[in-house]
Amino acid sequence: MADITLISGSTLGSAEYVAEHLEEKLQEAGFSTEVLHGPELDELQPEGIWLIVTSTHGAGELPDNLLPLYEALQETKPDLSGLRYGAVGIGNHEYDLFCGAIKLLEEQLNQLGAKRIGDRLEIDVLEHEIPEDAAEVWVATWKTQI
Repeated sequence: MADITLISGSTLGSAEYVAEHLEEKLQEAGFSTEVLHGPELDELQPEGIWLIVTSTHGAGELPDNLLPLYEALQETKPDLSGLRYGAVGIGNHEYDLFCGAIKLLEEQLNQLGAKRIGDRLEIDVLEHEIPEDAAEVWVATWKTQI
């Protein structure tokens, strides 16, 4: 089974909880995983599989703990053509830039050659009181596409 690095970006902790829940579900399915909360670029392999879980902060922005990774990707422009990733955004649909952070990060990854696995999950906290539940349903299909 593939190794999966789960990357969370969170301001209040919800994305961390979702990432840890997804790690548990992936491990139950036989995947080898590692969770990194707001990692630096040099902590990550530029190939393999990343599963990114991020909330959106402010006006569609990345949480502070994920901003250094995003900026490092922009500055160093590593070749990510050997990387596949999954994307989970957490937001509130009442804001203009619903799940803006995951979309911003995905745009950067795609420009660097990474390929998304499956569909992006956008969790609306007003519709899903427990975001982990929506993520669990999504990951059941996502993991079959790896």
